Amino acid sequence: MMELSLTLPLARFPLQVEARFTSASVAVMGRSGSGKTSLLEALAGLRRGARGRLVVGERVLLDSEAGINASPEARHMGYVPQDSLLFPHLSARENVRFGVRKGRPSRVDEAVALLELEPLLHRYPATLSGGERQRVALARALATAPALLLLDEPLAALDVALKERVLPYLLRVRDEAHVPMLYVTHQLGEARVLAQEALLLEEGRVRAVGPADTVLGAAARGMLGLEGEENILEGVLERPSEGGVRLRVAEGLSLWVPEGPELVAGARVAYAVLAEDVLLSVAPLTGISARNVLRGTVRRVEEAGVGDRVLTVDVGVPLAVRVTGAAVRELGVALGHTVFLAVKTSACRRLR
Repeated sequence: MMELSLTLPLARFPLQVEARFTSASVAVMGRSGSGKTSLLEALAGLRRGARGRLVVGERVLLDSEAGINASPEARHMGYVPQDSLLFPHLSARENVRFGVRKGRPSRVDEAVALLELEPLLHRYPATLSGGERQRVALARALATAPALLLLDEPLAALDVALKERVLPYLLRVRDEAHVPMLYVTHQLGEARVLAQEALLLEEGRVRAVGPADTVLGAAARGMLGLEGEENILEGVLERPSEGGVRLRVAEGLSLWVPEGPELVAGARVAYAVLAEDVLLSVAPLTGISARNVLRGTVRRVEEAGVGDRVLTVDVGVPLAVRVTGAAVRELGVALGHTVFLAVKTSACRRLR
């Protein structure tokens, strides 16, 4: 649980954030310059001038009226910036161990195991890939037994392939490390798969706050100026007797996904499907090559960029579909209508 009511003067506007979070993972989103990084720095105690109240768990870290303002080291925050900021003269092992407090049980071994760093411990940052450096930085933060993880766009500097390798480790941290996190990102797909709650900032003020599936809709994408829309589908792998691999997302809802030798039946995994990779029809689909044909109900129609629309279709879970406004008009699609969707197997991209 975290409560915050913070004000911080910035160059262009004051940062004013008031929110209460009850989940273990919160996405912080907003356009560049909206105050996201300043918020994390204020929470970590790194910004002078921050006033208000901050409570993490049972600990009051800031209460300006009561004269409480815990120092950065007393706040026990694990901060992972966009650039990992590893010490270049230290090995990965020494970087992970750096900052572990004396007199406290070390979580170095647990962090190393969780992030699968054992083969990298003898190497130095210059010899590591961007994704490996971020895993070391994350392990360094976890090893200090933080009360809260502050992650400032840890995947922003990575290409798509590296992001897909690192994201599963962030999911593992969320699910197994039992440390609450605030995660700054520009990617709605990352936010949806990682976060249970979300905070949208616009010029230092809270534009929206609440459950991630409510806050991170098409309206959020428009506000953030984002072009892409990803559906994140989590579920359990199945290997039917007829062959192939399916992802069971919900009762009565399964999708065929690309084959892979490492895919084990019963494993819990996540896949991403771009909204523009979903084909929409108002008539039943037959005789097509796409193996995933779904029937659903249109629950929302929102503008997305110049001339486009994003439809939210309930197929057992909400699925975003991006089409042109002209297509919506020509097909006569409206709220409450039954539609049919097709998703190619190859459009399902594995995240973990």
